Amino acid sequence: MPVVRDLRVLLRLRDFRSLLAVRLLSQAADGVYQVALATYVVFSPEKQTSPAAIASAMAVLLLPYSVIGPFAGVLLDRWRRRQVFLFGNLLRAFLACVTGILIVAQVPDWLFYASALSVTAVNRFVLAGLSASLPRVVGPGQLVTANALSPTAGTLAATAGGGLAFLVRVLAPDADAVVVLLGAALYLAAALASLRLAVGLLGPDHDPEHRYPSVPEGVALTVRGMAEGLRHLAGRREAAQALAAMTLMRFCYGALFVMLLMLCRYAWSDREADGLALLGLAVGVSGAGFFAAAVVTPPMAARLGTRGWITACAAGAAVLVPALGLFFTPGPLLAAAFILGLATQGAKIATDTEVQSRVDDDFRGRVFSVYDVLFNVAFVGAAAVSALVLPPDGKSAVLIVAVSLLYAAIATALARGGGRFAGGASAP
Repeated sequence: MPVVRDLRVLLRLRDFRSLLAVRLLSQAADGVYQVALATYVVFSPEKQTSPAAIASAMAVLLLPYSVIGPFAGVLLDRWRRRQVFLFGNLLRAFLACVTGILIVAQVPDWLFYASALSVTAVNRFVLAGLSASLPRVVGPGQLVTANALSPTAGTLAATAGGGLAFLVRVLAPDADAVVVLLGAALYLAAALASLRLAVGLLGPDHDPEHRYPSVPEGVALTVRGMAEGLRHLAGRREAAQALAAMTLMRFCYGALFVMLLMLCRYAWSDREADGLALLGLAVGVSGAGFFAAAVVTPPMAARLGTRGWITACAAGAAVLVPALGLFFTPGPLLAAAFILGLATQGAKIATDTEVQSRVDDDFRGRVFSVYDVLFNVAFVGAAAVSALVLPPDGKSAVLIVAVSLLYAAIATALARGGGRFAGGASAP
């Protein structure tokens, strides 16, 4: 198969393998840590969770460090990306240990959220740096396949890490702190893996005398840099359109994720452990959809172009989400989780390729940080809308129909735009 052949070529590249190892370990740690936080907030027996509580938790964890996103981009275009991976993961390992201690100490919620926020804030630098570094370790003609393998493999690693966290939590219901410490160990492993990469390999290329900006300089550079990055993106219509479509699809995914949380917590089980097991199964099925997207996206993007593939993903979700979701039973919704995993990850691979192909290297850090900010704001916005619509048990036909219509609107807008993005026969 051409996909298998292309993957073999990529995996022969030593620097690509090293960068991939950093991504896998780092995102596996993210999966462990995020599940530990979610189960502590949503599935702890002493907590009575509501959609509003979930939305509040997401806002606390996501919105503040979304503000850091633009700052991360400006600094990533000045700092050695390899050093960001090394020191960023070391810092996250330490801060995750602090979070574990706070869970054991049963501190007030605001202090726990502050600690969790500090870990996820550093995450912005690492994830944006991983995306911006990929073109430095593969050739231009390998970007589509690399984007199919690398981010998707990272997502699968996060899913595997989350599955491991689910397993530990189900076997030991009071082991939240242990799960967090497991995440800390994986962050440490990611930091050590980054040492296999040369310091200057991943860029950006700067004069050796370049100094780090001070805090006031960093603020000024952020404002100016973001304006420059947005102007750069505005001049690349195809990349901007792909990014807008992906942001809206992320909103849809977030709304359905909150609904799934509530269904697992209240509608499908009487015990927290059973609901947690169901949620873990749903996450695993969605991860299988991510894997399927990695296999089918390169040939589909070559055939349809990235615009055509994103359109197909949105259109498929528009049809299948209501067809499967309106039953409000585990079987059809697990099938919907697979479809959404495939559609969302397939569209993301195409969007990543489009942005990397169209955006100049000097602006990639800033643009991918904007990408992250849009992702987080869309997810939190979806949680807020879900809090207004969802009943306590999570069953809402209105939400499913509205999400389906939004998917359909995305597909229609892209189809009317015409043309092909990168990823076809003339893909860079």
